[in-house]
Amino acid sequence: MKILAVGMLSLCGFAGWAVAQSALTYQTPPAAIEALLDAPATPVVSVSPDRSRLLVLQPQTFPSIAEVAQPRYRLAGIRFNPATNGPSREVSVVKIWLQPLAGGARQPIAALPATLKASHLTWSPDSKHVAFVQREPHELQLWVIDVAMASAHRTGTFKLNAVLGTPCEWMADSQGLLCKIVPAARGAAPRATEVPTGPNVEENLGKVTPARTYEDLLKTPADEAVFAFYATSDLVLVSLDGTHRTLPAKGLIAQAQPSPDGRFAFIESVHRPFSYALPVENFPAKTSIINLKTGAIKDLSDHPLLDAIPIAFDAVPTGPRDYGWRSDAPAMLVWVEAGDGGDPKVTAAVRDRLMQLAAPFEGAGEVLLESPLRLRGVEWGHDHLALATERRWSDRKVALVTFDPSARNAKGVTLYEGSSQDRYHSPGRAVSILNASGYPVLQLTPDGKGIYFLSPGATPEGDLPFVGAMPLGGGTEQVLWRSPKQMYAEPVALLGKDEVLVRQESQSTSPNYVVATLRQQAEGATPKPVTDFPSPYANLKLPTKQLLKYQRADGLELTATLWLPAGYDKAQGPLPTLMEAYPAEFKTRAAAGQVSGSPFRFPRIGWGSPVFFTQTGYAVLENASIPIVGEGNAQPNDTYVEQLIAGAKAAIDAGASLGVVDPKRVAVMGHSYGAFMTANLLAHSDMFRAGIARSGAYNRTLTPFGFQA
Repeated sequence: MKILAVGMLSLCGFAGWAVAQSALTYQTPPAAIEALLDAPATPVVSVSPDRSRLLVLQPQTFPSIAEVAQPRYRLAGIRFNPATNGPSREVSVVKIWLQPLAGGARQPIAALPATLKASHLTWSPDSKHVAFVQREPHELQLWVIDVAMASAHRTGTFKLNAVLGTPCEWMADSQGLLCKIVPAARGAAPRATEVPTGPNVEENLGKVTPARTYEDLLKTPADEAVFAFYATSDLVLVSLDGTHRTLPAKGLIAQAQPSPDGRFAFIESVHRPFSYALPVENFPAKTSIINLKTGAIKDLSDHPLLDAIPIAFDAVPTGPRDYGWRSDAPAMLVWVEAGDGGDPKVTAAVRDRLMQLAAPFEGAGEVLLESPLRLRGVEWGHDHLALATERRWSDRKVALVTFDPSARNAKGVTLYEGSSQDRYHSPGRAVSILNASGYPVLQLTPDGKGIYFLSPGATPEGDLPFVGAMPLGGGTEQVLWRSPKQMYAEPVALLGKDEVLVRQESQSTSPNYVVATLRQQAEGATPKPVTDFPSPYANLKLPTKQLLKYQRADGLELTATLWLPAGYDKAQGPLPTLMEAYPAEFKTRAAAGQVSGSPFRFPRIGWGSPVFFTQTGYAVLENASIPIVGEGNAQPNDTYVEQLIAGAKAAIDAGASLGVVDPKRVAVMGHSYGAFMTANLLAHSDMFRAGIARSGAYNRTLTPFGFQA
């Protein structure tokens, strides 16, 4: 009886504890941190194709608990909400308005959804409309804004399907969109059951292949059924008035892209057999062309499961890949094929071939360009100009090569060649504008002899972004406009007539957009303001920051951003400190020592920022340089721990030398690869009192063939 009594008392005690636990609510941080968290996000803009207006977008700061608690499937390497047939986590736009670039007041947009949760906002090629996806609790809707009327309306009553990516693309004539929708008569969703019909069996049919680790994979036939049900779409042509015509293409459509002339679309559709070891992008997939007028479908290729790709950063599948349309031609399909079997370790004079095939898409296609490196992108200009980006991972080589798409076996002209890690000499990215079909083409200088570039403009003093022009025949890049010093001004788009849209900010001035004139910068002309966004921290005392420059023990130049609490004085003594970093691998010491970022940016503090800790009395060493260098045949992991410790010690010593960092009270923080860094620093050094390791992978025996995906 005594035993029974004790047992009953124990159960009663446990029951009382359980009830107490159920009354807990979500905890909130200190008020000083919460004030930073709740500050609205800085608006961003999208320039109309005709360069007359900005579409201004106010992103959501954080999702609500109700949104986070929505149902979610994690299947085939993706995460989606079965209630909406869209992504389970998505940053919505909660406010939008129009802003004339010529000046004047903002234009509010009438008749928007009562609670705006917009995504995929895109201009029509003629700049007269903007399409967006509105997320409602149980569906994704297509909405269109009439720009002249500054009014929005829902287009059609169907439900969009975004499980496998972007649901809609504008047609070239701006009179409609090509969309993936939820089949109207797809029936009830598969019901989960705890009673299996048989064992779950995974088979290896004789192939010995290394594999990376992936999350959220299929595991059972029931998983397959659920994934196929929600990923299946109908393809429809939607008019601006909401009427739509269903096309004969159906299935697990991953891509559907109309041709620039609007006559065709290429479609990539995933199909069985699915994999339990790889994500959806590796599933078997068929690429087809559909005639949008007649509905006739022509199959081009059908690749099997991509389960034999070598484990290397430059490894690619065999056969056609990366299909797309030439943006400067009416209906010319292009793709890439490996010349080395997809294996970068194989000696080959040609790594990749760029292919093209014109309507009516008969034959095997013709070779446009042969590259000794991997082709990582092609930007089209006109019949006689295209720009290819070529890369090689092993030595981080990158090259920008122009070529003539109309010439057979023509040799390209190298505009730039160097290391992808050399920020100081990078020309930046080529500038594109949308043509009449809504496709991007290279923006050339007025004389047609150069390509405009926008560059981050890395310098030893920090980033000073610039507008440049690269001569088509090769030669030195000419800098046409550069960010003024003591501020950060980033060129966003060229507007014509030597004007450039610039997003500018400083340590004390929040980001806003201005129009600057290229030819007048040397004359000291003042840029014309376009937007007037208020500071999100108008009534808050913000921490101060400075760029620290220091050396590692081996002489390598490093940097970190030092944040200190508002009102802090060194007379108060050194502070407990949080060091945040993300290691970066380099093939040269010269690239590893380059300065990254700018000390003149406005202190925009995001959800994952370590700077929040300054609000409770900490110093923060943000983005401390932790380079891991492996020059020549040496690999970064050969001396990973030693270089990790040396970099961390140099950052702490630099802060301590200023009298603001207490070396006996330092914590370390990192995300992903930075979490792996955190674990190693805690295990292999005694410099840190604590660590925050966020979303990391620590058991390297699980990834012997390469980094996890």
